[in-house]
Amino acid sequence: MKKYRMLLTIVLLIAFVVTLAGCGQQTASDKKTIGVAIYKFDDTFMTGVRNNIEKANNGQADLKIVDSQNAQPTQNDQINQFVTEKVNAMAINPVDRTAASTIIDKAKKANIPVVFLNREPLPEDMTKWDKVYYVGAKAEESGTLEAQIVIDYFKAHPEAYRSKDNVMHIALLRGEPGHQDAELRTKAIQDAFKAAGMKFEIIDNDTAHWNRQEAQDKMAAFLAKDGDKIDVVIANNDDMALGAIEALKAKGFLKDGKYIPVVGIDATAPAVKAVQDGLMLGTVLNDAVNQGAATFKLAYVLAQGQTPTKENTGYTITDGKYVWIAYKKITKENIKEAQ
Repeated sequence: MKKYRMLLTIVLLIAFVVTLAGCGQQTASDKKTIGVAIYKFDDTFMTGVRNNIEKANNGQADLKIVDSQNAQPTQNDQINQFVTEKVNAMAINPVDRTAASTIIDKAKKANIPVVFLNREPLPEDMTKWDKVYYVGAKAEESGTLEAQIVIDYFKAHPEAYRSKDNVMHIALLRGEPGHQDAELRTKAIQDAFKAAGMKFEIIDNDTAHWNRQEAQDKMAAFLAKDGDKIDVVIANNDDMALGAIEALKAKGFLKDGKYIPVVGIDATAPAVKAVQDGLMLGTVLNDAVNQGAATFKLAYVLAQGQTPTKENTGYTITDGKYVWIAYKKITKENIKEAQ
């Protein structure tokens, strides 16, 4: 009898272990897969967003993150691959926002929910399917805050008008043509100056495609033409602001009292350091942490076949489609908030 009981106990233990193993295998097989396409890995801000998508995931899902290399055809192929692999959800940072319509059509046909991030699709595209969402920030808000940094500076330092005519002469570095952030930020800064009663003239104006080296080259050309007139440099993002700073330094500015204020947007780590070092007047915090976290949480909820809500994502969803992440202006006075 004792031998029988011992044998029964061993059999039950083996059955229990096998059951646990089976449960573990089921859990692993149920792990959701999310395909993530980033327009360009070497974009400083999008690197921050990408890192925070991975951090928010923390092993919950199988993330397939790909670099679209700033080429929409490449991204289209990557999305086709996600569809072929039958991922449970996609998070797409489109190279070209107008390509969203085609992406949505593919996603809808395959019944794969999609979260767009950082580059907002056209409003009519967002209404094409009920499993399409967007995570980003309102570009016009960043332009307004960027302008406010400049307004505050010139009100506090009227001597900064180099032409002594109380007209602010601006060198403007814009993002890629047609990009909604570039267009809306550029318009918003001008609207903010007008609303504040600031007299201004944009004497130098060119696109640098969000790129640091290109901005440095464009700023060098601005200085060759108007080096004795420029009062302030306004860039649509931090990388271009940092490029402008390199061009200014090459011409002897930003030392020995020879100063031209430079402002940007994103509050990337290099830009925050430049603000701390007094090379950059200010930047606007584009919250990569929350953009990355919100993107993952929406995609993960969708991958599980659920509808995103404030309760299951932690983020307010406006109009049933949008998660808006707020901006914040950063200067030397509140730099710790960016750090």
